[in-house]
Amino acid sequence: MAEPPTGVTSGSAQAHGRRANRRSYHDGAQVNGYVDDPYHRVRRAVAARLMVDGVAGSGPVLELGCGPRSMLDPADLPGPLVVADMAETALCGARRAAAGQALPVCLDATRGLPFRAGSFAGLLTGELIEHVYDPVALLRECHRVLAPGGLLVLTTPNLATVQDRLAFLAGRAPRQVDPLHPYLWLHIRPFTASLLRRVLRRAGFAPLAIRSNQVGWLLPSGRWLTSRLLARLAPGLGGSLICAARRVGAAPPPRNSA
Repeated sequence: MAEPPTGVTSGSAQAHGRRANRRSYHDGAQVNGYVDDPYHRVRRAVAARLMVDGVAGSGPVLELGCGPRSMLDPADLPGPLVVADMAETALCGARRAAAGQALPVCLDATRGLPFRAGSFAGLLTGELIEHVYDPVALLRECHRVLAPGGLLVLTTPNLATVQDRLAFLAGRAPRQVDPLHPYLWLHIRPFTASLLRRVLRRAGFAPLAIRSNQVGWLLPSGRWLTSRLLARLAPGLGGSLICAARRVGAAPPPRNSA
């Protein structure tokens, strides 16, 4: 994959990011390659449980950026499941994986969501927000399509894992901001737990809980030492941030509004 160009404006940077993500994830193969990895399997299971346990009412639930396999089992939900992705091939896989019990919608989350306001009781999105140029705009759209009191659950890689915190003190950059990594260079908006809470509040959400999948340490041999217990005790040190938030009131106006 080509490296991103330099000297671009914000509009063209957003367009380039959109094209780069489409090239990388268009067929779902890359996502299929890691969803069964223990790291992602736990992340997906924790996020799904937060949604199933927290969604209220019998309205539909939207999974945004579902890839070829939804995190949710339609049988666990009180209402219908809608799966959405920009990749048609991935959507076909997600529909097959759900045994036809999920409604697929092809969309580009960076261009606004093609749903009426208040359409969903819950919205789940995994490993998406770090890929978009304007995460607050994406969250405002999530706020708009959720019903009052609707539940948002999202996951995103943690910029401040325990190993990255120590590495930063030694003058080394956190893993999530490596522009030479084969896929992490697409993570243009990395988050810490505190920043994620701030951004959610800015978009009109009340954060309810932060969870993580595991606290890990990468050994020089390439082997990972991991702990689920530490992730439960200190989720802000874990590999993935898994957050539940409730839609409250109206989203605050954009900062550049009159």
